[in-house]
Amino acid sequence: MARFTAEQAHAVVEIQQLINDWGYELDVSEGKNIADLVTEDCAYTVRGEPRKGRAAVVKFYADRLAQLSSAPGGVPVQRHALSNLRVSFRSASEASITFGLTYFSTFGMKTGTEHADPAAFADVRMNVRRDADGHWRIASFDSNQAFRRVIK
Repeated sequence: MARFTAEQAHAVVEIQQLINDWGYELDVSEGKNIADLVTEDCAYTVRGEPRKGRAAVVKFYADRLAQLSSAPGGVPVQRHALSNLRVSFRSASEASITFGLTYFSTFGMKTGTEHADPAAFADVRMNVRRDADGHWRIASFDSNQAFRRVIK
């Protein structure tokens, strides 16, 4: 059973908001403001490739948006649904977190409400850190897809 001090419980709420902001950033802002959510030295593995540092993460999302924007259907609708957040504190300013990520996307499909099946489910691992300005940010990101939709 998890037991937190009052300070840790407050930090869990802040960390939960960070992760919700991360999902919102990817879904609504298409990664344009991702720099605000990651540490300067973050280690971020996405699409199986590690990226080191904030600039590399920003470049990944900018390149991804350009690629999706040039596709015939344009940028697909996507949503990240987060569940089962678990927080383990390493110190007052560092924590390891895990959560389930269900990813919905219209990529490769006709855009509309006629389909509701998820594109993937992943087990996500992140380390988060409270920066000098007091804000929690993502210090590392990695995930494994447990399930994914195959478009035929």
